[in-house]
Amino acid sequence: MTSTIPIGDAVASLMREGMPVRFEAYDGSVAGPADADITLRLLDRRGLAYLLTAPGDLGMARAYVSGDLRIEGVHPGDPYDAMTLLQSRLRFRTPSIGEAVTLLRGLGLANLKPPPPPPQEHLPRWRRVVEGVRHSLDRDAEVISHHYDVSNAFYRHVLGPSMAYTCAVYPDAGATLEEAQAEKFDLVCRKLGLRPGMRLLDLGCGWGGMVRHAAQHYGVHALGVTLSREQASYAREAIEADGLGHLAEVRHSDYRAVRETGFDAISSIGLMEHVGVKNYPAYFGFVREHLREGGRLLNHCITRPDNAPRETGAFIDRYVFPDGELTGSGTIITHAQDAGLEVVHEENLRRHYAMTLRDWCANLVEHWDECVAEVGEGTARVWGLYMAGSRLGFERNEIQLHQVLAVHTGPDGDDGLPLRPSW
Repeated sequence: MTSTIPIGDAVASLMREGMPVRFEAYDGSVAGPADADITLRLLDRRGLAYLLTAPGDLGMARAYVSGDLRIEGVHPGDPYDAMTLLQSRLRFRTPSIGEAVTLLRGLGLANLKPPPPPPQEHLPRWRRVVEGVRHSLDRDAEVISHHYDVSNAFYRHVLGPSMAYTCAVYPDAGATLEEAQAEKFDLVCRKLGLRPGMRLLDLGCGWGGMVRHAAQHYGVHALGVTLSREQASYAREAIEADGLGHLAEVRHSDYRAVRETGFDAISSIGLMEHVGVKNYPAYFGFVREHLREGGRLLNHCITRPDNAPRETGAFIDRYVFPDGELTGSGTIITHAQDAGLEVVHEENLRRHYAMTLRDWCANLVEHWDECVAEVGEGTARVWGLYMAGSRLGFERNEIQLHQVLAVHTGPDGDDGLPLRPSW
């Protein structure tokens, strides 16, 4: 059925404050200023069906990832400028029931049949419930594999030589990404008070950056665990290449399977987003049981600016972090204290994560052809969209990054810390 309402007219009619960008549709209709810096180009009926059957960020993401919606004026590896403009000035109004019926009929009822989602999209939440209990060992392993077992070569292009997929710490505004990632690992080591001969457990160790840094620069015996087979393989090779096999070990394992106890320190950098809020008591209980008295935990994770419960957005849940959950630092601190840990320091590195994402996007742009060759254009588009959007979220204080330092303080009250922070 041919549309009787031009698509551009339909889009323009739903704008509260006018179109901040140029919109061009496959039926020849247009909307928005002709001299706009950004153009959204809808290429085909499948893209329209995505937009109509999943309104909001999920429909837009499906159309964009599949190539049915193009954003011109920005590089797909870093669509930050387009996202800033759209989120700042794109204001939809809710049509009346009569208007909605007229628009849908005019656009063609055939377009209300949902096309199959792009292959990069994960199962919806209800299907994952059928597949297994949320945050069970098997389901956690599956969703971690979905995100982290993309391609080590792809991650090298995006993350750079550090292979650190967590917030860096910039010692100054002009620092490079590699300098900032080294500073992040060193800051964690300093907060943990690491010294030669100590035993460190790194939960969710990724490609082994923290394990290797702690072993090489602080002489500790470091054990890292990750649910990603690709990460574990890379980390083991890097450990051997660095000649650190006598000090460092990485296991392909759930952290809950670690049986050793009595660690002097535990680092958890970017794991807690995958744990699930309801599992925080068990998580911090595990930490306390595996630390010696006087041992320290450094918990580094993305948080919300408040502690109100809410679901992750559809795009992030389906394309980036299935089953990921965020909450505020207050909730995290509360659960750490309730597990018997003494919280002694916390800080918010929100602005540092915005800078980290800026630099990852720059890497993706620089290595775009290699990344597309490695994982396909659709997946590369997902990463550009997700990282640029996340950068904007950190800049606007919609999400934060907190480091929480806690101690398994002994019954005599000795926490082993100096009177003032030494880091």
